[in-house]
Amino acid sequence: MSSNIHTKNHEFSYHPVFDGLGVADASARLKNVVNRTPLDLNRNLSTKYQCNIFLKREDLQVVRSYKLRGAYNMLSTLPEEELKKGVVCASAGNHAQGFAYSCKKLNCHGVVFMPVITPKQKVKQTKMFGEDAIEIKLVGDSYEECAEAAIQYCKENDKTFIPPYDNYKVIEGQATVGLEILEDLTHIDYLFVPVGGGGLASGVGSYFKTFSPSTKIIGVEPAGAPSMSEAFKAGHPVTLNHIEHFVDGASVNRAGDITYSICKEVLNEMHLVDEGKVCTTILKLYNEDAIVVEPAGALSIAALDDYKEEIKSKNVVCIISGGNNDIDRMQEIKERSLQYEGLKHYFLVRFAQRPGALKEFVNDVLGPTDDITRFEYIQKNNKEAGPALVGIELGSKKDYEKLKNNLNHHKINYTELKKDDDAFGYLV
Repeated sequence: MSSNIHTKNHEFSYHPVFDGLGVADASARLKNVVNRTPLDLNRNLSTKYQCNIFLKREDLQVVRSYKLRGAYNMLSTLPEEELKKGVVCASAGNHAQGFAYSCKKLNCHGVVFMPVITPKQKVKQTKMFGEDAIEIKLVGDSYEECAEAAIQYCKENDKTFIPPYDNYKVIEGQATVGLEILEDLTHIDYLFVPVGGGGLASGVGSYFKTFSPSTKIIGVEPAGAPSMSEAFKAGHPVTLNHIEHFVDGASVNRAGDITYSICKEVLNEMHLVDEGKVCTTILKLYNEDAIVVEPAGALSIAALDDYKEEIKSKNVVCIISGGNNDIDRMQEIKERSLQYEGLKHYFLVRFAQRPGALKEFVNDVLGPTDDITRFEYIQKNNKEAGPALVGIELGSKKDYEKLKNNLNHHKINYTELKKDDDAFGYLV
């Protein structure tokens, strides 16, 4: 799935993030805190797309994402009395880790609100970066509930809330990614930047529009969480009732008010990519380049197939926003990739109740490179088994039609489960 939403050209309202003054100051503050991440020419991608593909490697940042830049920039510019009172953030991921590391560096006390459902690995990582400078409170079943509790806690305890993206100082910090890119490469035709709440896109996008106005800037969102795309359509931020959380680093149900107002002026267009395509990209980067990226970090590269004719012979930069990928997710990533590529299919098969029925299915229906990767009977009642859930992995996408023909030719009683079906969600 892909979709483009084009923006109009606007004159910016004045803010230092647009003329580079705030970004230059932020870069000076961050000099001894963040890694100056490399801008690498990727040979495999460059050959594939017949152009020069450069990767901005924020997965190699201190906390393995760009989020440290914005969190530290905002914290380091707070009045000393505010820092002494303590600071608070709400996050289940990269913002929490950047915030925690910043609190440690600035020797201030921070409270991190995280949803109760946050994986233990993320809680542990946040604690590792903040050590004794932070405390963690697990509150609520969603980010929205968690953030509401954090803001209320700030009001009751006279502490300062550090938002993940919708703040000018946070945006200036994220914009230093753009400053570094343009210091390393002066002529850039296309810039692909992942979009969640919009902090990175608004910061880097505004800096590019000032210092590299000819660069075409593409914001990339997961198809299941199109908050900025929907804001562009509506002309203002909107709250999405339901979003897909798989690309967790870029899945928010509402774009920021400040970030939207900037993004609509500096991004040339918004583009959506399917979560399955993101998974395929993660696996290819790992297998072909030994690069470990989180789902949000793969967004910019996942969009390239949809621009392959447009970017030929061009200089293209893709921002890899982070590399905090939990290894426990790899099986799900592989599964989503196979389904997206048309290599994994699920069926409810009602086998004839006689000896040899399953053997005939394997011998007569499956092709030489087809493989049953899941098989379980759905219990109908205490005495009788219902249909079998059968997962089949194909050797090639083109084998799908042959499989369907074999099922029909041998009069197999089956129902195919499609991804959008309710039954798919319950059974698969």
